[in-house]
Amino acid sequence: MKSFNQYLKEKMQDPKYKKHYDALGPEFAIIEGVIKKRLENKMTQTQLASKIGTTQSAIARFESGDYNPSISMLNKIADALDAKLKISIT
Repeated sequence: MKSFNQYLKEKMQDPKYKKHYDALGPEFAIIEGVIKKRLENKMTQTQLASKIGTTQSAIARFESGDYNPSISMLNKIADALDAKLKISIT
């Protein structure tokens, strides 16, 4: 059985796959950052949802990549996590 890293290395040899994978990088980085800050703050999805006025399922969908939040929601999440939202185009 292949490890995920072995599988990914093989898939990344396909230029079309790599292009799509790389395009998701910023989205994954935001999700990873939110999860990391939430865990650092010892906060559950339910607690975070309560702080920003949404449901736990909305947080779960966001963290799984199934929900594309607005900038406004990302600001609410950052505030609830005592973090700062920083977006840049380079």
